[in-house]
Amino acid sequence: MHAAVLLAIVPKGLANAHGSHSQKPIVSKDATWMEKHMAEEHHIDSWDAGAFFALHDYNSDGAWQGEEIMRTYGLMDPSNKDMSHDRKMEVLQYLTGLLDKDHDGEVSESEFKTFIDQGETLPDMGTGPGHHGDDEYEYEIHHWEKYHDENTKLEDLTHPEDIEHFKHHEDLERAQEAQEAMDKISIIEDNIPAKFRRH
Repeated sequence: MHAAVLLAIVPKGLANAHGSHSQKPIVSKDATWMEKHMAEEHHIDSWDAGAFFALHDYNSDGAWQGEEIMRTYGLMDPSNKDMSHDRKMEVLQYLTGLLDKDHDGEVSESEFKTFIDQGETLPDMGTGPGHHGDDEYEYEIHHWEKYHDENTKLEDLTHPEDIEHFKHHEDLERAQEAQEAMDKISIIEDNIPAKFRRH
């Protein structure tokens, strides 16, 4: 998937978010976690609280549930696979405590905007920049855009990240083919344990 396709699927709620998905904005060393996240993960350098909220309201229901907060912070991404479940829950509880002022178990857009209007910002919880896209998106923005372009040929895809990415695709294709082959096999009655057979 290339940048043009990615731009086509950016949520409509980002009318107030500006940037280019073809080049990551430069952020200062003292940038907030939110600024770094928007630059690194979305290539957006100008946005408001409503745009940030809409972009991370993955199910578009007007509220952030715990799973959405965890996803925004990259807690479901392989980059945080070694983080313990308890630590992930600590991060979630801390963030929920900051944002969920009515204690209803989710964060409304109003709660988030109030938090930002009070001069607050989402903190860096030591979980990285918040990788939360699928494999294609993460490969596109963190590798392809840095090292490749529309003129790249197949034989140029020799970086370890390229090899790993396409190997993953091959593994998925093999698994799908194996499943399809299994689905075509008819049931062999002799393989069914006796207690489950009709007598």
